[in-house]
Amino acid sequence: MPVKYERRGHVAIFTLENDKVNQLTPAMHKEFHDHMRVFVADRDVRVGILTGAGDRAFCGGDDIKRDWGYGSPEKNTDAHFWPSTDENAELRPGWERELKTIERYKPIIGAVNGAAMGMGLIYLLSHTDIRIAVPGAKLGFPEIAYGMGGAGGTTQLGRHLPPAVALWMLLTGEPLTSEDALKHDLINEIVPRDKLMERAMEVAEKIASHPPLAVRVEMEVFKRAQDLPREQAIAFSSHLYRLQRAAYLSQPGVTATPLAGGSALSE
Repeated sequence: MPVKYERRGHVAIFTLENDKVNQLTPAMHKEFHDHMRVFVADRDVRVGILTGAGDRAFCGGDDIKRDWGYGSPEKNTDAHFWPSTDENAELRPGWERELKTIERYKPIIGAVNGAAMGMGLIYLLSHTDIRIAVPGAKLGFPEIAYGMGGAGGTTQLGRHLPPAVALWMLLTGEPLTSEDALKHDLINEIVPRDKLMERAMEVAEKIASHPPLAVRVEMEVFKRAQDLPREQAIAFSSHLYRLQRAAYLSQPGVTATPLAGGSALSE
C-alpha cells in the first residue's frame, strides 16, 4: 500500500511509498487518515514516526500530473462543503481535510529522509511534533508559482518560523535546506542518512518509556494553551495536571517522593 503502517513495540511507523519521490494521491490521504485513526485509538501504541521510502525524498508533494477534480465547478464546490466519502476517495477536495481534524495527543516524530515539498511539507508540519532530517534535505512550498497560495495558513507557518523567513519561503517558492531549517528551529536535529531511523526510534522509545498519561496531558496542554489567554491556559493545565497526578498515584506501588529542589513521582 502507498502508505505503510507497522508497529514495533510501542512505536508505530507510517511510511509514504509511491514511485520515486513518494508523491501523494487522494487515495493516500484516505489511507493516512484511516491509519491515523488506528494510531490514535490504539492504547498500546504511544509514539509514531512518519517517514518516506527510499533515499530521494520524504515526500515530493501531491501528484499534480493527475486530474483529481470533479467533472464540473458545481460538483467541485459541492464536494468542498460536504464531508468526503469512500466512493469519492480518488478525488479532491477529499480526505486530506478530515485528516486535519483528527484530535491527536500522541507525539509523532518526522524522519525526513529527503525533500519535503508542497503537501509533503504540510504533512510534516501538521502531523509531526519532533523532526529529524538528513543533511541537505529541502523543505519548501513551490505552489505559489502554479497559482496555488494558502500553505501558510494551512500550516500556520508563522508559528513555526519567524514571519520574514516564512513569507520568504511562501512568496518566492524557494525551499529551506535542512541546515537552514535547523537554524530556524523548524527541525530538531540533522543526522547522517544511515542513522536516521535509528535515531528516530531512539527518541520514540525514550518518549514511549514515560507514563502514557503524562505524555498525553503534556501534548494536549501544549496544543490547547497556545490558543488560550494566560489565565485560562494556567487553569486548564492545572486541572489536567491534577487529574493525571491522581490517576498515576492511584496505581499500586507508585508514590510521590521528594527530590532536591522539588518533588517527583517514583516507583
